[in-house]
Amino acid sequence: MTYNPQEIEKKWQDFWDKNKTFKTYNPGDAEFDETKEKYYVLDMFPYPSGAGLHVGHPEGYTANDILARYKKAKGFNVLHPMGWDAFGLPAENYAIKTGTHPKITTEKNISIFKEQIKSLGFSYDWDREVDTTDPDYYKWTQWIFLKLFEHGLAYEQDLPINYCPSCKTGLANEEVLNDFSCERCGEKVEKKKLRQWVLAITKYADRLLKDVDKLDWPESIKEMQRNWIGKSEGCEFEMKKSDNENLKISVYTTRIDTVFGMTYAVLAPDHKDIEKFITEEQKEICEKYIENSKKKSDQDRTADNKEKTGVFTGSYVVN
Repeated sequence: MTYNPQEIEKKWQDFWDKNKTFKTYNPGDAEFDETKEKYYVLDMFPYPSGAGLHVGHPEGYTANDILARYKKAKGFNVLHPMGWDAFGLPAENYAIKTGTHPKITTEKNISIFKEQIKSLGFSYDWDREVDTTDPDYYKWTQWIFLKLFEHGLAYEQDLPINYCPSCKTGLANEEVLNDFSCERCGEKVEKKKLRQWVLAITKYADRLLKDVDKLDWPESIKEMQRNWIGKSEGCEFEMKKSDNENLKISVYTTRIDTVFGMTYAVLAPDHKDIEKFITEEQKEICEKYIENSKKKSDQDRTADNKEKTGVFTGSYVVN
């Protein structure tokens, strides 16, 4: 017998759909088996902001599907949903590019993405499909945000971000290429200070760090998580501007015993008070240096294998 993937895979995919083979039942459902241990497998939902999936999507989904099917075969009650991270500027920019309202392009793209994912034969419970543009879904994200706000965990702050003037959106460091261009459109990225909402996850830093040990992850991944949290123990002290005692900079060090050997103090180009330390004589050279720094990624500016640079502001602080 010859294996015909177009025929055989379609046959079983239709069978899975019709018989809801991968449906996960809830307590109270007649089919629910309370003797089965629960297991949750969650994929990262794709952004339906393009013409279809790319090769990176099934790579990760295949790995998780192997795990989901393995646990189901071992007798677990497996919850394996799929959905669409459909809000945001990527969807809006795609709509602008195509000249169509984002609601129309998003719904069309979701149907294409869903058809493509189904053709790959993954074991998703499609009755639990999530669409972040569904009011019944996002009313709860709004509710969560309001709770964070009520408890002082959500607030506004002026912060520098990687900004793509072409995509008109902020980018994570990982989305900025080595030449400081946008990985989406190729345009040069710039550093821009914007008013934005911030979540005070730092208030949970110690709890996050402690609970890393509870994760059933490879030790190398857990160490990456610890480094991301970045807990450091040391001292913080203030240094006053020599000609203005009311103007101070805050300094943090893990070696307070070495401060007596300080020969200079450094401010980052995006420090909130940098302009107050630049004298008129040094203004031109400092402004040029700050402008050039905006064209560099954070990784480039902080790389250990590169020579550190700087220019004199014209000011002094008292140690």
